Amino acid sequence: MISEFRLPDLGEGLPEAEIVQWLVAVGDEITLNQPIAEVETAKAIVELPSPFAGTVRRLDAAAGEVVAVGSPIIAIDVAGAGEQETDAGDTGAGTESDAGDTAAGTGADGGPDGAGAGTGGPAAEGVAEPERAVPNLVGYGAAPRAAGRPRRRARGERAVAAADTTVLEAAPHDVVAAAPPFDVRHERPRSTPPVRLLAKQLGIDLAVIEAAGLAGPEGLIRREDVERFAAEQPRPAGSASGVAPTSPGSPVSPARGVPDGSERETRTPIRGVRKATAATMVRSAFTAPHVTCFLEVDVTETVRLIDALRADRALAEHRIGILAVAARAVCLALRAEPSLNSRWDEQAGEIVQYHYVNLGIAAATDRGLIVPHVADADALGLAELADAIGALSTSARAGRATVGALSGGTFSITNFGVFGIDAGTPILNPPEAGILGLGAVRRKPWEIGGEIALRDVMTLSLSFDHRLVDGEQGARFLRAVGDILREPGRALLLV
Repeated sequence: MISEFRLPDLGEGLPEAEIVQWLVAVGDEITLNQPIAEVETAKAIVELPSPFAGTVRRLDAAAGEVVAVGSPIIAIDVAGAGEQETDAGDTGAGTESDAGDTAAGTGADGGPDGAGAGTGGPAAEGVAEPERAVPNLVGYGAAPRAAGRPRRRARGERAVAAADTTVLEAAPHDVVAAAPPFDVRHERPRSTPPVRLLAKQLGIDLAVIEAAGLAGPEGLIRREDVERFAAEQPRPAGSASGVAPTSPGSPVSPARGVPDGSERETRTPIRGVRKATAATMVRSAFTAPHVTCFLEVDVTETVRLIDALRADRALAEHRIGILAVAARAVCLALRAEPSLNSRWDEQAGEIVQYHYVNLGIAAATDRGLIVPHVADADALGLAELADAIGALSTSARAGRATVGALSGGTFSITNFGVFGIDAGTPILNPPEAGILGLGAVRRKPWEIGGEIALRDVMTLSLSFDHRLVDGEQGARFLRAVGDILREPGRALLLV
């Protein structure tokens, strides 16, 4: 039976996604839940698992093509079934781990989000109704069509994975004499989604880098490995770069990312995270009436506390910094000013107040700004909060933040102080009611005890939705956060 798999809704009702690269080729034998393609949505780059086990008969979309949700992307000859063509679509969310672990896409908006699990495609003929195996995505309880449970592929095991032919044609693979033939099935080289995307843009196959022995420690191919390999390639005649541009109209040298002088402008399609971020920011600016207030705070005592905690061997591994302390202060201040931890439900005509804090942490990544959140941050201690923020930032920059982490936030923090900026006007992450901006900590002359002394000073910027929060409530909240940062011992009064 030929079963057709249609692009599912990967969460948040996104209408389309781009096929970054295929992980299988026509003729490959695949298993249930085996990753078959990398797909880029407005959320993230995710791996799409197969809802069927069988032989790939047709690829209906090319790498780099933007496909609408519900459109067919692959046809699979399901083993042991009759000659009948069926569809599989409207399934749940994708996966992101190399071993097929459950994960999902990411997004910058903070509304309720979920990766539903649907079904599609009739069962094989002759199977009784209670025993029908429903194709589904990994992590959502699909029963395999064959008897017994599908064997999960170990990380080190050779898998059926063919290189993208478009990438192979563009890659300078002839410089590596020892490289194996590309039609040989092998395990996909280990790297992160941003690195794989960079290699595709440069026209380089990661298998070439792996075969040349240029991968980093433990065989993981890093960004610098790809850039070094690209820079070492011989330049074709008449070209200013050793690698061809990713598109005919691109004036950018992929190896360095700078104009090569042949064109006066660069045009980049608006898609993915950048497109979603733009839509979210426009919706925020024209829906919620923003108010921003500022407060300069002497954080010398907090800086001393952080230094003392880092010097404590029992706490050194937690990497507690100013962001973690500010996050803890926000959680405590929200207890006294719950209006900042709410949302405006226009459709229901209600104000929804949360009795928990899902604290969003804005993260700048190679693909754009995303805001994953720490679930139930108000229930965590300072060390636990620091660990959660660190793990969140790592997964976000690796392109592996999940839908669950990127939706359902209730309040956010953006730390533009890491870029050396003193203050700004943060834009709300809909539908949240507030967002706190942290400026850089600077040594400044400051009046203390009737004398002038050099102190550590930072500026806090609070933006809030004036439909939900009055100026008095916003000011009290900002003052409460500032008081904790000025005198960390005040946190004991709010517990």
